[in-house]
This record gives sequence, structure tokens and C-alpha cells, in this order.
Amino acid sequence: MLNADALSQLRQLKSDIKDNKVVFPGTVKATNGRFGFVALDEGRDVFLPPEEMQKVLPGDRVNVTEQEVEKGKTQGVVDELLETRLNTFVGRYLVKGKGHFVVPETPGINRWIFIPPKERMNAQQDDYIYCQIHKHPIKDGKGQAKVLRVIGKAGEPGIERSFTLATFDLADTWPDAVRTQADSLGESDIESREAGREDRTDRPYVTIDSPGTQDMDDALLAEPNATGWTLSIAIADPTAMIDTDSPAEQEAFNRATAIYFPGEPLPMLPDSISTRLCSLMPEAKRLALVCDLQVNNDGSLGDYSFHQAVIQSKGKLSYELVSNLIEGREDDEIKALPDAVANSLDQLHQAATALRKWRSEHALLSGDRPEFRLRLDENKRIRLIEPSVQNEAHRLVEECMVAANRCAADFLTNQSAGLFIQHPGLRDDRADNIRALIDSHAPHLSGVDAHQAEGFRKLMKETDSLEAEVPVKAILSRQLARAELSFRPAPHQGMGLDAYTTFTSPLRKFSDFYVHRLIKSALWDTPMKALTEDQLEALQAAQIRARQAANSLETWLKSDFAKTLGEEPMSGVISRTVPAGFFVRLDANGLEGFVSCKDLDGKYSFDPVTLRLIHNKNGRIFQLEQPVTVSFAGVDEERRQINFKLVEAQEIPTGASSDDG
Repeated sequence: MLNADALSQLRQLKSDIKDNKVVFPGTVKATNGRFGFVALDEGRDVFLPPEEMQKVLPGDRVNVTEQEVEKGKTQGVVDELLETRLNTFVGRYLVKGKGHFVVPETPGINRWIFIPPKERMNAQQDDYIYCQIHKHPIKDGKGQAKVLRVIGKAGEPGIERSFTLATFDLADTWPDAVRTQADSLGESDIESREAGREDRTDRPYVTIDSPGTQDMDDALLAEPNATGWTLSIAIADPTAMIDTDSPAEQEAFNRATAIYFPGEPLPMLPDSISTRLCSLMPEAKRLALVCDLQVNNDGSLGDYSFHQAVIQSKGKLSYELVSNLIEGREDDEIKALPDAVANSLDQLHQAATALRKWRSEHALLSGDRPEFRLRLDENKRIRLIEPSVQNEAHRLVEECMVAANRCAADFLTNQSAGLFIQHPGLRDDRADNIRALIDSHAPHLSGVDAHQAEGFRKLMKETDSLEAEVPVKAILSRQLARAELSFRPAPHQGMGLDAYTTFTSPLRKFSDFYVHRLIKSALWDTPMKALTEDQLEALQAAQIRARQAANSLETWLKSDFAKTLGEEPMSGVISRTVPAGFFVRLDANGLEGFVSCKDLDGKYSFDPVTLRLIHNKNGRIFQLEQPVTVSFAGVDEERRQINFKLVEAQEIPTGASSDDG
């Protein structure tokens, strides 16, 4: 037995070791395997072996020590849990013998987690469940979970949507305070807010949208003048109905955006506000924030002004009807339009044509990529995927919205506070590869500085119709940075504009709702609560989460629909390439599926400059935009990824073979 002196020396030794131990704070990063990494705050990654990864969860903030395991190689040992960020997650209920577990569907949690008897909420085998971490695994690697809600079973109608909502922590119901606030509002509240606003109820504003749209947030009219047109864009004004920092505004901030899930959208504002009291319905008095602007004959913008007004739309028109009118077709519905509306639509088309011409010459237009509409059946699964045709009416509305948003950006640029959408163009981490691509395949553009707005516009314009061995424009487009929100004006490279914001969708996007607050505060001193930097970051994260949720649900529904494709060959183009293979987008329905290099003859190398896959021996090439023919080869259920088998590929001129894969 150790005496008192020996125990004191041992305690001192442990204290000295602890004092001299070097610990590194960082964040746990998961992988598809059982191992992981800690991204240290100092900027490097430390490997976590499986036994250490068992003690932590993705996103945990930890202190680690680093130990050498063999010459030149080190690994991390988790020393302390600082903070856990993973609170709730989804998974499938699993019973093995007497043990009850959740098999997480959250990426990076590659283990079963035990659910103690008192925390099971009567969940049954194979139920999808929404869970919370009940006991963190930091001490012994054996975490526990508790069931918060049973979502349902695979195959139940609508289970895909319910599961997606739980996965991304999206609320499908309104808090009581929001519901109470929404229910308290009525038509009389519109009348009580009309004082001090311009009465434009006699003007021939119309909405142009899809027939099923109920949350109509923009109405248009145009009139000719000596130097072009006066374009008037009336935008629904929910900020007039919703008090600053009220429950409805707080919930709109939390949701950030309406999410257009197939079949059943998730709104940002309650229906009584977004589809009734604030929607610019025909023949109903509605409050609007109006942008009047001069469009010159050459499509450039002149003076503009903002107005608080009351409008009364003279018609809810469909894209198809307006397109037919533009193209000179006549039917009973077109003949029934009041002359003032028909004349305004004609002027709108002329103004929009001039606006688009100016943008094509001085800014950047996004390409008309084929779009598709998902039609669901009674079980809320895809029944049909059909092309969504973009016609002249769509382009008319787009040009009017872009013009109004440019005016809002210009106005906020001159104010002390603003909210902008900035887009830096090409990704900084791809700069070397992009430079090599240009030097090799577009050497006449080698001197262009793509970091500057003018240079980026030149690069994207001149590569649009460039005839080269590789599709330079497509390669560049695959390496663009993400657009971001900012309090300060900065170029939106993707649009080729010096500054840009949006205020034309305040019923659907909180950033637009907030821009309304900014404009009205600057012009009429209306109350508002400014966002902080942390809130802006949270808003951006919520927008990203919403996009991820929509993509996740669509991916699930499409992967199930793909099982009906059969084995017939289908045409498509290569839409993305990775070292392991390439993705193909089908011409008929836009479905994307993966062709693995493992299913092709021979070995392929990936060229990070041209994004090509090149056969190591015969030089056969697969590259972006290459036409191919594929057949359905199944679905990877874990990833919900559609897999294709290559049937035939159009030969690339420099390739050595075009034989079937």
C-alpha cells in the first residue's frame, strides 16, 4: 500500500502531466466509415480512430491530444467534450433480441444507439422515429437516445415529407402565438391601414402566375412615354400587416423561406396572411409597396421611386394566357380582357424585351436549363414527371422582377443599412485549375481577371459559344461559389451586376420581407428591428437548410419513381463528373443517375482541370454535356441514389474508342 508521501508524489505527477499535456480544441467531422477527424481550430485535421470516434458525435466541440502511432503518423485521443451540437436526429427503430435501438439516418452516425425502456414511446420495429440524445457517449462510447415522436412506417402516404421535416427540424405547425396573431387579422385591418397610402385601385395592375398559385406577391403594369416606358411593379406588403418583432415575424425569420415541396409546400407565413390578406387577389383591395421606374428604349434603367399604395388587381392571369397574347393568338379569354389590361400587357412585353436585350449586352443571363414538374398521386408519390416550359410570359415577369430588385439594391447602396445578395463568381480554391483550363483551351482569355466583375462577365460570355475540345463554359459553371447574404453591397457576379438584392417575394422569403422593412424605414421612418451579424448567419443557414430539405425530399421521391423506368435505353447528357464515375441527366424527365467507373471496362483517371474521366490505356473520355444512352440499373437505398448502366456514349474526338461501356 502506498504511504502518504507516495500518494502525494503520484498526485503531483498526474498534475504535472496534465499541466504539460498539449490539448487542441476542434470540431468533430464524420465520414462514411467508422473513423473520423477533428478539424482543429488552428486549421488542420487530426485523425480519430474508430474507438475514439465512438465517444463523440458529428459536430461535437472537443479537446484532443495528439499521439504518434507509427513513424510520421499521428492520431487524436478525445480528452474532453466542450459542447455537443447534435441534439435531435431521425432514424429507424430496430429490435435485436432484448435490445431496442435506433439506426440513425443522420450522416456520420454509423452505429446503433440504445433506447432505454422508459424512452421508447411504444415505437415498433422499422418505425421511422424522431429522437434526442439522452446520454452522450463521451464516457464509455455507449450513448443512449430517447424517442420524441414516431414519424411512421415506410410506405405510408406522405411518409417521405414527414421524415424530411423531422430530419431538418422543420416545423409543420404554427406556434400558438403565431396562429392567434394570424387569426386576429381580417379585411378591416387592410382598411385601417389605407390612410396615407396612394390610391391606385383604378390602375390596370394584373398578376401573372401559375394557375394554382395562391400567394401572389407581384402585380404589373406598363405605360409608354417619350423615351421608353414607365414600369410599375406592385409587391405585396406583409410588413404593413405584421408588427415588428411580433410572433409571426419571428417565425418567418426562423423559417427563412417557403419551401416548395412537391405536392404540399411549407409556407413561411400562415395561409390567412400569405394566400388571403396579403395576396394580390383580383378585384380585392390590397396593400402594396410599389416600385415605379423608367425603362429607356435601349433597356437601361432611369429614375425610380418607391410608394406605399393600395391596389386592386384587375386579373389573375396565367403564363399561358399572356404568352398566347404576346404571340398573337386569340381565344375567348384573351378577347374578354379589358382594353386597359391588354394594352398594358403589350407595353409590358415591349419593356421586358428591351430590359432583356440590355442585360444580354451589359450583364449576364442565366441559361434556360430544362425544368420539370412533379405530379403526385393519391399516395403522395410521383405519378408523372413532365416538362415545365418557360415561355415569353415567364421571361416578361423575370425581367420586371430583376429590374425592380436592381432599383432596391441601388436605393439601399445609398443608405446606412442594407441587405444584399453577393456572388463572388468562381471558387477561390479552384483558381489554379481554372487558370490551367483557360490557358489550355481558351488562351485568348488568359489575361482576363475573373475576380473583377467586368472580367467575369467577359469570361462567361465568350466561353458561352466557344468551340473547344472541352465544354469550357460548363466546366466553369460547375465551379461557381455560392451566393451569400451581406449587409454591404458587393457584385453579384453570376448576374453580372455591381449590386443586387431582392424584395419581390416578401410572402415567401424573409430576406425580401426584411428589405421591405429597410426601404420603408428609410423613406417613411416606419419601425424595424435591425438584424445582427449572428442573425444574418442564422438566416443564411436556414435558407441553406430549406434548400437541402427540398432536394432531399425530391431525391427520395425520384429514386422511388425511377424503379418504374424499366430496362429500355434512355438518352441523356453527363451533368457531373467525379473520380468514381459520372452523373447523367435524362432528357425526357430530368432524372439524374450515377454511372460508376467500376461498371466500365478498364481504369479511369479524373482530370481536375477539365473534369474529364480518361481511360488509362485507350484514352476514352467522359466529360460534361456529353450525350449518352443509359438504362436503369437500380437504386442505392441508403443514399437514395439512382444508378444507371452505360449503353452507349457519343465519341469525344480525342478519345480512342466509342465502344459500349
